[in-house]
Amino acid sequence: MAELNFYFDPVCPFAWMTSKWVRQVASQRSYSVDWRFISLRMLNAHLDYATHFPPEYDASHTAGLRLLRVAAAVRAECGRAAVGPLYEALGEQNFESGLVEDTAEARAAHGTRSAAAAALSRAGLPAELAEAVDDAQWDAEIQRETDEALSLTGKDVGTPILHFRPPEGVAFFGPVISRLPSDEEAVELWDHVVGLAAFPGFAELKRSLREMPQLPSFGVAAGETGKEQDWHGGSRRLKK
Repeated sequence: MAELNFYFDPVCPFAWMTSKWVRQVASQRSYSVDWRFISLRMLNAHLDYATHFPPEYDASHTAGLRLLRVAAAVRAECGRAAVGPLYEALGEQNFESGLVEDTAEARAAHGTRSAAAAALSRAGLPAELAEAVDDAQWDAEIQRETDEALSLTGKDVGTPILHFRPPEGVAFFGPVISRLPSDEEAVELWDHVVGLAAFPGFAELKRSLREMPQLPSFGVAAGETGKEQDWHGGSRRLKK
């Protein structure tokens, strides 16, 4: 069993930032990571996207579900260890390859068959598995894993969710970070986060102000400070 279960949606930039930090920590602490699924589209299925979110959210979250179908197919065909390299390839493709326009069309492009095939090839996986983007047979599995993640933290969270030393170990949403720490800072931050989350009775430490992450897809270079925004419920939700 892995020391850490990491539940991700491949279109969430903050999950991607956290995953990069987790990879830093895992390499220094020799932790194994099981990369698992949580769908923002399924998490928000009870909401009316047209009235609750900016217009690009529906396209983005739907693209995330389509990519998770591919990840589920990869896990079934190639084994659990193949999910990490696929997620890394998707993250590099979605967030590290240049500025992405904040439009529904640009966000939907992340979930196309051609985009999935490119990430599969980058990860050294069979490109034909990109056909899974349109295969809803994987949705029940993704829903089960989404429900599993939310059972660990409660439902008023986003992505990622981390479960350290399962099944008895501590689970939590986040942390949400906009800047990648140094390797030394990474393990220090990890110890602080796990120590706080593991304290009996601890529930929440939060601020809704967020810097846009230091990612090329947002036009924020390393060393720059992204524009600060006020988020509600883990998103730029228009209303509660």
